[in-house]
Amino acid sequence: MIKNIFLFVIAVSLFTSCETKDKRYTQQSPEIDTVKQLISNYNNKNYDISMYADTSKTSYNMYQKSLTPEETIAYHKANDHIYASRGFIEKDQEYEMVVTDDGKTWVNFWSDWKGTLAGNNQEIFIPIHLTYQFIDGKIVRESGYWNASQVMLAQEKIEKDAADMSDIEDTSETDAN
Repeated sequence: MIKNIFLFVIAVSLFTSCETKDKRYTQQSPEIDTVKQLISNYNNKNYDISMYADTSKTSYNMYQKSLTPEETIAYHKANDHIYASRGFIEKDQEYEMVVTDDGKTWVNFWSDWKGTLAGNNQEIFIPIHLTYQFIDGKIVRESGYWNASQVMLAQEKIEKDAADMSDIEDTSETDAN
């Protein structure tokens, strides 16, 4: 009898300890697959807002101003012209999904980004962190963080060099007359 009670207690203990709990951290999920598709779309300039909720808000390197899904795509398209090529480097990309204490689902993405400027073929490498909040399988918030100073300084140099060339051409034409 005592042996049966002892075995019953052990069986109940094993059963309750093996009870599955919701994952709060993972590196494989449908939400991560969505972000992987979004990154692939970005790299291929395949702009698709179907992954975003209609009310989604995106902010890059700022908190005060956010973009709608349509404005986010327009932002990327507007920047594409300064690059001969650009995209996330596939090597060492990291993805994680976290469910916070208050039940919010976030996917974090870390990668290095490489761009080649169209104006002078200068290559720029930037580490980037993107984070996405999901509700019901849709992105409701996207935030991105990176240091854009390399791009800004290189663009300023391209513009200055173009202005200097223009001044030289104007001087040459004046001297010829």
